[in-house]
This record gives sequence, structure tokens and C-alpha cells, in this order.
Amino acid sequence: MARTKDTTSSRAVYGKTEDRYLDLIRHFPLRPLRTNADLDAAVAVVDSLIDQNELSPPEQDYLDVLSDLVHAYEAEAVPIAAVGDADMLRFLIEQKGITQSEAAKKAGIAESTISSVLAGKRKLNRLQIGKLARYFHVEPGTFAFAE
Repeated sequence: MARTKDTTSSRAVYGKTEDRYLDLIRHFPLRPLRTNADLDAAVAVVDSLIDQNELSPPEQDYLDVLSDLVHAYEAEAVPIAAVGDADMLRFLIEQKGITQSEAAKKAGIAESTISSVLAGKRKLNRLQIGKLARYFHVEPGTFAFAE
């Protein structure tokens, strides 16, 4: 009977660099995060890996999985405050380092509309959201958080 090649063990995947992966697992096991203390510890490990100039394949795999665990915990346990159209638009304009007038012109929206939205007198409609999303290179849902 033909022998099949093992492609699932860490030795088969990482070869001689397996030890680094196992060191990371021993230091901070990959398991669901259940408390804020777990989150803080995981973020510290993520930060230490990100601060390295170059990651080995085992380190990168470990970082990917740990980052997924952090994201899953934060998505469930850490609420994100809703942001209204005016605040989001103001933030995007500021980050891009442009004026209201430039944003209006380049997005193809009337300057008076941008001013009204920023003043809280008007909400963006779907067409305007689409234009702004394309101009600022963000998802349209970026503008759909708060009333």
C-alpha cells in the first residue's frame, strides 16, 4: 500500500522551523479569548510580532490565527460607537487634508450639500454616499452607522 505524505503536522508544514511555532504556542496558546485580560495579553503578543522586521512562515501563521482570535473577541465584546454622516465626512475630509469645497467638487456633490451635512442639517442620500465612498476609497457602509 502506498504511503501518503503527511501535510498536516507542524513538522511537515514547517520542517526545521517548527520549534519557533511551538515556542509561540507554549508562550501564548491559541484558544478563544474570553476576558479583557486575555485580549490584553493577546494584543501584547500581536504587537511583539508586528514589531519584528521580518516574520518566519511559522510566526506569520501564528500571527494570522491570533489576529483572527483578537478580531473575533473584539467584534463580540468591544462595542463600537455609532458615527453619524457629519462626523464621518468631517473625519475623511480632515484625513485627506482637503477643504469642504475640494471634497464637494471632486466627489461631484454640491458644496451646499456638503456644508449642510457637516452642519447636521441634512443627511446623505444613497447617491451622495456612493459618490463620497468612491472619492474617499471607503465602503458605502462607512456612512451608515448612526442616525
